[in-house]
Amino acid sequence: MNVYDVLKERGYIAQATHEEEIRALLANEKVSFYIGFDPTADSLHVGHFLGMMVMAHMQRAGHRPICLIGGGTGTVGDPSGRTDMRQMLTDDIIEHNCNCFKKQLQRFIEFDEGKALMVNNGDWLRKLNYIEMLRDIGPHFSVNRMLAAECYKQRLEKGLTFLEFNYMIMQAYDFMELNRRYNCKMEMGGDDQWSNIIAGVELLRRKYETPAYGLTFTLLTTSEGKKMGKTAKGALWLDPSKTSPYEFYQYWRNVNDSDVKNCLSLLTFLPMEEVIRLSSLENEQINEAKKVLAYEITKIVHGEEEAAKAQEAAKALFSGQGVLDNAPSLKISAEMLGSRLLDLLVEAKVFASKGEAKRIIQQSGLSLNNEKISDIDRLLTSADFSDGFCMLKKGKKKHYRLTLSNN
Repeated sequence: MNVYDVLKERGYIAQATHEEEIRALLANEKVSFYIGFDPTADSLHVGHFLGMMVMAHMQRAGHRPICLIGGGTGTVGDPSGRTDMRQMLTDDIIEHNCNCFKKQLQRFIEFDEGKALMVNNGDWLRKLNYIEMLRDIGPHFSVNRMLAAECYKQRLEKGLTFLEFNYMIMQAYDFMELNRRYNCKMEMGGDDQWSNIIAGVELLRRKYETPAYGLTFTLLTTSEGKKMGKTAKGALWLDPSKTSPYEFYQYWRNVNDSDVKNCLSLLTFLPMEEVIRLSSLENEQINEAKKVLAYEITKIVHGEEEAAKAQEAAKALFSGQGVLDNAPSLKISAEMLGSRLLDLLVEAKVFASKGEAKRIIQQSGLSLNNEKISDIDRLLTSADFSDGFCMLKKGKKKHYRLTLSNN
């Protein structure tokens, strides 16, 4: 099957500039394509993961991904989907974040023997002569069309800075440069990048009469249209030090029933026949599909060993079977015994604040060793520990293994 049809069947494709031409191109050539990642943080998150899955499907079909790290565009910040200006990052932070991205991307895409490339747009954008770029690129951009672009609309409400206004031009320049250097013929990105991608496609076609193509993939949203990947702690990160494999596993284990098929299609490599079978399960059986979903995604992101540990921990906590050693653990110093449980849990960031802790305790949402905690002044003592640990439950789905440490 043509990889375009694979992407379409699995629900990735949102928009394409030249659908039939792209389908024919992918059927008849080994195509170099790119997706850009701006280094706005020191880790990729689950929103990026969708693009990485697209790259993996394309690479498996014989095409060459170019992972473009935004060492240049990151100095400006993409205004797409924003109501306020992004925080400007220092060069040192941008370099650090770029290096973090490189390490993570290498776990998903095969770069050996030129099967994929990783490049940094800072290599050319930081060297540009402003006047030369204006004369070379400026005539091919209409300010009226740029202002009408979806990526600028929300920013116009509060005021679009000239700095941000240049972002579309910089992204289009990237496509042109990658075409020159690597014969890159296609740009891909999330559907919020449609206007920016069209700008690059049109620049190449107008300036050089070069065939160029753009494709956007659907954003990762729930059946209600809300963005997925947000947790109580913030984004669902791919870095295990920011979101543990267990937390990552549990996020997918707890998705709504109506989101199971979409997640299985977009975020796993399971055959569509299996996706359809699993997502058609009903009532309690749908939980089996969610377990498969959580395991498969965690395996891709964190590896088979960590996925198995997360699965084992979930089994131990929720069904009383399995190995508790793999459950999320909090160390409690022996010196802290006799302190208020509430204070210890706020310090350990189980609760964001004392106010949240008090509210949940008053709502009977906290248990220690299967006993409801009703007293906000309840102390944690050695009597709560058996074999060096005790079990804490926050709400219906958050479990922690408190271990006693002598340090």
